[in-house]
Amino acid sequence: MRKAGLTIATLAMALVLASCGETSEPAASAKAPAGHRLVLAPADAAAWQDVSAEVTTVDQAQVLARIPGILTSLSVREGDLVTKGQVIGRIVDSQLSYQAGAYGAQAAAAQAQAAQAEAELSRVKYLYQNGVYAKARLDQAQAAADAARAQIRAAQAQQAAVGAVAGQGAVIAPTSGRVLRADVPAGAPVAPGVVVAAITAGPTVLRLQIPESLADKVRPGSQVQASALAGTSTGRVVRVYPAISAGQFAADVEMPGLDNRLIGRRLAARVETGARKALLVPTTFVTSRYGIDYVTVLAKDGSAAQVPVQLAPSSVPGKLELLSGAAAGDTLIAQAGQ
Repeated sequence: MRKAGLTIATLAMALVLASCGETSEPAASAKAPAGHRLVLAPADAAAWQDVSAEVTTVDQAQVLARIPGILTSLSVREGDLVTKGQVIGRIVDSQLSYQAGAYGAQAAAAQAQAAQAEAELSRVKYLYQNGVYAKARLDQAQAAADAARAQIRAAQAQQAAVGAVAGQGAVIAPTSGRVLRADVPAGAPVAPGVVVAAITAGPTVLRLQIPESLADKVRPGSQVQASALAGTSTGRVVRVYPAISAGQFAADVEMPGLDNRLIGRRLAARVETGARKALLVPTTFVTSRYGIDYVTVLAKDGSAAQVPVQLAPSSVPGKLELLSGAAAGDTLIAQAGQ
């Protein structure tokens, strides 16, 4: 009897559990949310190459010493603005003053000799007219007067030449711009050809140093992006220099907002080197949580799942480049409310 009772109880419990299993419903899969949908497909995107960039000017003018002497004054310092023709310093050669004095004395002596020769010519001419001297004596006096006048002109020309050389001691800015270097102190001796100062010339540009392997891919009009204090600036190549040095060539970029107060500043830049295929996703299809980016992918059964992806900036406004996490042909669903 006891065994029969246990068997009946066991069967009853099994029936109860079976009936509970029959009444429970299977879990429903997550339905896809409403929103705009996008089928991923490769699109043309710019190919970029990181390069070295430097803020500079189209040209630089050097202010050279034209005469030897002492730089007695220099009125500018690094960073000052100058205009073309402005006198920014002066070089003095003490020997020029001695030479000018010597030539001045020669001119004075020549003038005294010329005055004596003119007086002698007048006396000889008077006596010749009165039949005392012959014509040859008059010609001799005339030649002596002409020689004295020539000596005056020669001494005055030498004196003017010394004055002109002394005038070259003025240090003049050859162009308008900003002083980059002025490292010769006042009072220092200089020789002809010594660089007294360097001045910017021409507009401010961003000069790129590009590997020669990209010579066929970078041309005027290529887009350039550079990082600055205010963010990322965009410009275009306006000039490619037709020379290669140490495996690199240079290109100038016109870019708005370049700060010409720091000529020579290095910036991180990248240049457009052509086009390539990439998966571009509008930002409205991307969500971010705890530093991870997600996109909502539509499955074949109509359900949706959020998939972590790796993204990168693109040159197309409002779009990001999808690097991994989804593939071409996948259908994405935009965020709610987008």
